[in-house]
Amino acid sequence: MWARTYFTAIAVAATALVNGAVAFDDAQYPNLAGQWSRLPTPGVGGQPSFDPSKPWGWGQQAPLTPEYQAKFEASLADQAAGGHGGQQGWSCRTSGMPLMMTLFEPMEVIVLPATTYIRIDMYNTQRRIFTDDRKWPAEIEPAYIGYSIGQWRDQDGDGKYDVLEVETRGFKGPRTLDASGLQLHDDNQSVIKERFYLDKSNPNVLHNEMTVIDNALTRPWTVIKNYRRNSDPQPVWVEWVCAEGQSHVRIGTENYYLSAEGHLMPARKGQKAPDLRYFK
Repeated sequence: MWARTYFTAIAVAATALVNGAVAFDDAQYPNLAGQWSRLPTPGVGGQPSFDPSKPWGWGQQAPLTPEYQAKFEASLADQAAGGHGGQQGWSCRTSGMPLMMTLFEPMEVIVLPATTYIRIDMYNTQRRIFTDDRKWPAEIEPAYIGYSIGQWRDQDGDGKYDVLEVETRGFKGPRTLDASGLQLHDDNQSVIKERFYLDKSNPNVLHNEMTVIDNALTRPWTVIKNYRRNSDPQPVWVEWVCAEGQSHVRIGTENYYLSAEGHLMPARKGQKAPDLRYFK
């Protein structure tokens, strides 16, 4: 009898914990459920860019220091010659922050009391935005996505949260702002601030007001990224495995290309063959 009562008590307690975790009162939070994709800006073509309101590459008019302007120009020149420049995604390396928030693949936002999760299947990327009033740790393990602390705000005073403010630090690199190779500083001292909020006239549009503070820039750079919710209540989440079908091969500091027959090819005109000293 004692054993039955004991294990029944444990089962009841476990059920209460599970139900409490699942059934927290989310009425005070905005509804961010569903699948979110990048909302293109009409009239702006080319590759997805850091500032979605401006064209890719030179059209970004990035406020770069002379040193990083020169690196950007070298990146574009290398791409024009068939290389990858400052881009990192071709090697299956995670995009990191802030490039991942351009949403090359759909995003899922999961809001819980202590943490808001952002999941993007590309490169199996997950962000944890801690909203439990924690302080910045004395030491941060560097990561491509950084370390994010956020706070929910009731901006219009109606008793419900409508804005999530986030600050992210603690990076490692190399990282770029977008696929054109707009490189962030090698010191990885970036500070990225974001304000997430739903559009007042259309709750299926989510805005991300992002400010990047970085030593490769002459000033903080603020842009607004816009995301659109999939109207399908049961959207398809496609598995994205970068290594599957990967045709790019990095050897040393050079990248080569794998032909359909499985042979190593140069990626650009005039590229030297890799060092084969250990092969006969």
